[in-house]
Amino acid sequence: MSALATSRALWNRTRLDLASDEVLAQILDRGELAAWRELYRLASGPGEDARELRRRILHLCRSVPLASPHLFIAAMGSLGEPIEPYPETPPAGAGDIA
Repeated sequence: MSALATSRALWNRTRLDLASDEVLAQILDRGELAAWRELYRLASGPGEDARELRRRILHLCRSVPLASPHLFIAAMGSLGEPIEPYPETPPAGAGDIA
């Protein structure tokens, strides 16, 4: 079974659904290194599916409070996605309930 499908980030899910932005954000925020590597491998592939995944990752990094958004922004930049030199990202913990 894949590292993405068995990621602890999916603790509240019954299955992996990368078409869901919520699931993708959970993996970006709480996934393990093995899951991130697999996600990078999927995003680095050829074709429209990989391009769309890269765009969605960048969108989530810019709009959802994640623990390490700049890591994923840099990774998508290394795959050829256009990125800003100093991108604005929501502060980590901004969505936490007090």
